Amino acid sequence: MKIVVLDGYGANPGDLSWEPMKALGELTVYDRTELKDLQTRAKDADALLTNKVPLRRETIESLPKLKYIGVLATGFNIIDTEAARERGIPVCNIPAYSTDSVAQMVFAHLFAITNRVEHYAALNRKGFWSNNPDFCYWDTPLHEIAGKTMGVVGLGNIGRKVAEIARTFGMDVFAFTSKSSSDLPAGIQKTTMEGLFGISDVISLHCPLTDTTRGFINKDSIKRMKHGAILINTGRGPLVNEADVAEALKTGELGAYGTDVMSKEPPAADNPLLTAPNAYITPHIAWATYEARVRLMDIAVANVRAFTEGQPQNVVNP
Repeated sequence: MKIVVLDGYGANPGDLSWEPMKALGELTVYDRTELKDLQTRAKDADALLTNKVPLRRETIESLPKLKYIGVLATGFNIIDTEAARERGIPVCNIPAYSTDSVAQMVFAHLFAITNRVEHYAALNRKGFWSNNPDFCYWDTPLHEIAGKTMGVVGLGNIGRKVAEIARTFGMDVFAFTSKSSSDLPAGIQKTTMEGLFGISDVISLHCPLTDTTRGFINKDSIKRMKHGAILINTGRGPLVNEADVAEALKTGELGAYGTDVMSKEPPAADNPLLTAPNAYITPHIAWATYEARVRLMDIAVANVRAFTEGQPQNVVNP
C-alpha cells in the first residue's frame, strides 16, 4: 500500500517518528504541499493523509487508486466527505487527542490577561525590578479569577474540560449547550446565549463553525456582554468578526481577547487584531504540545492499521 502524507510538518516537525507508519506500507512524507503539486503527489496513493491540504470533489474523483483518507486533525471540513463516500473511501479523523492541551491553552490565555507574567518578565530583563525603590511593583491591573463567572459556549470534550478546570479555580460556570441540564456535570449550569453573555466575566468559545455560528461574536453580541468582559477563542477563527472585536478592544467594551485561531491563517499583516490593545494572539498552537502530537501520531497509525485490517475506525463519513 502506498501512503502519502501531504503536509506532515505541522504534526511532526522532526521530533517524532514516522517509523510506525512506514511499517504499514510504502510511505512518502511531504512537509507541505501546494495545490499545484497536489495531483502529482497524490496520483499513485492508496492512502492520503492530510492536515490542512484540502481534498475537494474534483481531486477525489481524479484519483482512481485512492482507497483511504486520513485527517491529521479532528476537524475534517477540508475534505469533501460526500464525494469520498460515493467512492467508498472512508475518511478517518483523530478525535479528542488535544482536549487537555487546548483546555490548558484557554487558561494560559486567561492568566496572560489577568496576571501578565510575560509583561513583568520582560520588564525585569530590562532591570525594572533591580532599580525599583520598593520590594515589588506593578503597572497593570491584576485580578483573581476565583469568584468570577466563566461562560462556556459549546460543551463538547474541550468545553467540558474547560468548565471543569474553571470550577477547580473557584469560578461559577455557565454553559450554552445542546445537552440537557440533567446531562451536565455538577456545578455547571445551562443557560441561553443571551443569559451567558449577560452574566459572564470570561467567555470561552468551543462551538463548531457553522452557518449559524460564523461571526456570531460581533458588535451586536458584544454590546450584550458585560462591559470589559474577557473573550477567549480556541475554537475557530471565523466564530468572531475580527474587525468588530478589534474595535471593541479599542473602546474598552471588551477587556481583552485571547485567541489561538484567526479567520485566515497565517493572518494578513493588516489584520486589525494584530495591533489592537489587549489582544493576546498565539499562532494556532493549542493542539501542538508534544504529548498531544504523540497521541495524534499514534491514532493516525492506528487508523491506517485498522483500515488495512478491514475494520476502519474514527470514520466521519459512514
